[in-house]
Order: sequence, then C-alpha cells, then structure tokens
Amino acid sequence: MAQQQLLTGTVNESQLGQRLDQALAEMFPDYSRSRIKAWILDNRVSVNGQVCATPKEKVLGGERVEIDAVIEEETRWQAQDIALNIVYEDDDILVINKPRDLVVHPGAGNADGTVLNALLHYYPPIADVPRAGIVHRLDKDTTGLMVVAKTVPAQTRLVESLQAREITREYEAVAMGNMTAGGTVEQPISRHPTKRTHMSVHPMGKPAVTHYRIMEHFRAHTRLRLRLETGRTHQIRVHMAYINHPLIGDPLYGGRPRPSKGATEEFSRVLRGFDRQALHATMLRLYHPITSIEMEWHAPLPQDMVDLIEALKADTLLFNEQNGWS
Repeated sequence: MAQQQLLTGTVNESQLGQRLDQALAEMFPDYSRSRIKAWILDNRVSVNGQVCATPKEKVLGGERVEIDAVIEEETRWQAQDIALNIVYEDDDILVINKPRDLVVHPGAGNADGTVLNALLHYYPPIADVPRAGIVHRLDKDTTGLMVVAKTVPAQTRLVESLQAREITREYEAVAMGNMTAGGTVEQPISRHPTKRTHMSVHPMGKPAVTHYRIMEHFRAHTRLRLRLETGRTHQIRVHMAYINHPLIGDPLYGGRPRPSKGATEEFSRVLRGFDRQALHATMLRLYHPITSIEMEWHAPLPQDMVDLIEALKADTLLFNEQNGWS
C-alpha cells in the first residue's frame, strides 16, 4: 500500500554544485537516491515553488524544496529482545553505547539481530519513525555513542543538525606506525570501484573531513583522538589508511597487526588477537532537537581497547629499558 507525504527542506550552502538528486538524497537520508530521482522525473519535486524534472540540475544552496512523495509501505522489521546500553533517555531521544559485534541496521547478511530490532522491542512506538529513529551509524565492530530519535520531529531536526555539521563526534583509535603530529585529512570518499564492501578515497567521491591529534606514542603505534566533520561510511578507517596509518585490527583497510622485532610472546598474542578495528566513539555533543539545550556525553573505552593500550605501554616500556632509554 502506498501513501502520500509532503517532504520539505532547505538545501544547505555546503551542497553548492551538487546534482539535485544527490543533494536531496543527503537532505532526506530515509530515501534512496534512485527513489528520489524517480520522484523528480515524475514531477513531484518543486524547487523554490517551481517543478523541477531534471535530476542533473545543479543546486546553489538555500533553495526551498518540496517533494510530493509517494511512499510504498516499508518492510516491518521484527522487534527483538536485545540488550541496549542506554546512557541517556528522554521523551525525544536516546543515546546508546554500542558494543562490538552489533550491526546498526538490517541489511545484506544481517537480516535481524541489529540495533534497529532492539529499539523496536525497547520502545515500540519508535516503529512509526523512519528507520526506527536511527540518524547515523557505527560500523559493526566500532564501539561507542549513537543518538537515536524517538519521534519524527526529533529525527527531522537531528538529520538537519548532521547536515549542518552541528553535531560533534569524537573517537579514540590506535593506529599503526609512529605519527609525529596531528593534522587533518580532507579527501573525498566513494564506494571502492571493484571491492563492494570497501570504500576508498576518490576525486569523484563525497567530501570528507577528519581531524586527528596524538594522545600517546608507543613503540610502533599511536593512540589518537579524532573528530569528524562529515560522516561518510568507514570515513576514519579509510582516511587513516590513506595516510599510511591504518587502525590496528582493521580487517578491510589495515591487514593483520605485526609485532615489532623483539616483542614478547605475550604482547604478540595480544596484538594478533585484537580482531576488530581499534576505534571507539567516545564523545557526542549536540543541541537537543526539541529544547535546543547543548548536551554532551562520554563513553569510556571498552575493555578490549583498554587491554590493548596497556599491552602497548608495557611493550614500549620494555623496549626503552632494553635500550637504556627513560
């Protein structure tokens, strides 16, 4: 069964030069670009009050958009009793601390057992919110903080805040190699041309900006604090691999960790046994979508990353002692 819905929004100035269908796909992330393109071709999209039937039309930023959307009834996902670590909740939003091995949204290879299924069980009314209120994602094996909208107005405002870069997300990570200074990676990201599950830096990709600073040096690794300006798929992982400092344990972009010469058997075991990307969403700051009050949350490192960092410290200390360094 299909239903009609009026979608409205304003093109962000940062979208200057984008195709109309691309800009609308970013403005309305609940709908695929192909669906939005179909609406444009069906004369259902108005820009500043004028019907536009050309998906390739370029936007300037600031345009007012209305979509007379025809929406097919979406798949009704199953509610499942999956524990959620909720660090904050009110009538409008939830903030959760996601563990490893938990996919955020059902998809290919993960039909259920996801954060979305857990949300439907925990708060059944969230079924009336597109994507059960999910506005941004973490990779399956990335841990840490996520905000979820419990109502449609809250979700609409959070999506707008993401697009306007008003939500601050900071991560901790451990990268391979010795990094001498912090910096910024500003490289566009797109789907890898031949590897379906990978992303890659590509000049025709979407803009992506990652800031990073050094928290701690180890013998052959570096602990980092990172802040996202954009939220592309696998962004931190792709950007760090691009500058030749992939994250420890990253199965797609980093390869298997290799202990340095002279490492103890215990340290080698810990390093080889770390079987996920060493990445944790440690801080989330935003303006509440309804009250506009600035809010901030912090999530401590999970135990596997704590153990990894302690092992790296011990290896570095032993190496320095063996070489007579303080």
